[in-house]
Amino acid sequence: MSSGFSCSTKQSVSRAFWVTGPGEGRILEAPVASGQPDNNEPWVVVQTLWSAVSRGTESLVFNGRVPESEFDRMRAPFQEGAFPWPVKYGYANVGRVVEGPDELVGKTVFCLFPHQACYSVPASAVTPVPAGVPPERAILAANMETAINGLWDAMPAVGDRIAVVGLGVVGLLVSWLASRIPGTRVTAIDTNPARASVAEALGLTFASESSADDHDLVIHASGHESGLTAALALAGQDATVLEMSWYGDKPVSVSLGGAFHSRRLTLQSSQVGQIPPARQPRWTYRKRLELALELLQHDVLDQLITGETPFEQMPETMSRILSNGSDTLCHRIKY
Repeated sequence: MSSGFSCSTKQSVSRAFWVTGPGEGRILEAPVASGQPDNNEPWVVVQTLWSAVSRGTESLVFNGRVPESEFDRMRAPFQEGAFPWPVKYGYANVGRVVEGPDELVGKTVFCLFPHQACYSVPASAVTPVPAGVPPERAILAANMETAINGLWDAMPAVGDRIAVVGLGVVGLLVSWLASRIPGTRVTAIDTNPARASVAEALGLTFASESSADDHDLVIHASGHESGLTAALALAGQDATVLEMSWYGDKPVSVSLGGAFHSRRLTLQSSQVGQIPPARQPRWTYRKRLELALELLQHDVLDQLITGETPFEQMPETMSRILSNGSDTLCHRIKY
């Protein structure tokens, strides 16, 4: 690591990024072992190689916009502290196992852990990264999980006409996955023209707007109420609009007059925290994450990573990209 930090259980203190106030963060000391090991399950010590900033959710956390009603449901798996702050938050961490069971030592793994240089978790909390996925791309796994879950909720079919409104990382991944279903016509829509080159690199049809209202499925992922209004206008008769945006404490005003009822539209929510009921008998969270990692073997997905900074610069980095980073997709942190 850049700081020369030694990662092991013998080194009891690590360094982690904490949100300490509205739009403010600091790198503070944190224990390597933050939980109590269970004698029935082996633990691993992980030296972080990369983490990623999730602009949507982490922006809400960084700016103190998680509503009090969601404080418990919005907790990350290994979060410390409590909303609004101080809080250690994050869920896209890729590292190398330096201590633990022999079959895991030396392996590159993904973990839903915050931005921290070295940490210890139960062995079941880490998922090995497939050989064909570079560690620096594996940080997209959490976003890919969200995209998979969204399509499981939406259930697109062969030949569907699909519009995706909002081309952040999740919107682009949803568009890319949907475009690989035979016969689909996928239109990737964003008002930011900078998204065109990324969408086209992924083999997608880009549009800054659309007036076609014949879509079988519209997926909204812009995070803005104007995007949801546009999504409703694109839906055809008896179509579904899947809402993947989460607005935090921001009220959202959307018109459900006009043709909403006469077209018999369905407005459906999607949230990665729960596997859709129809799949729960056969799928676990671990299996879903393994699928997400397998799907990251395509080199073209490197297009979704638009920036990189060292861990020690995180306070400045977070302030910059979460306050005014409209052209940022996935920003990765190097340790």
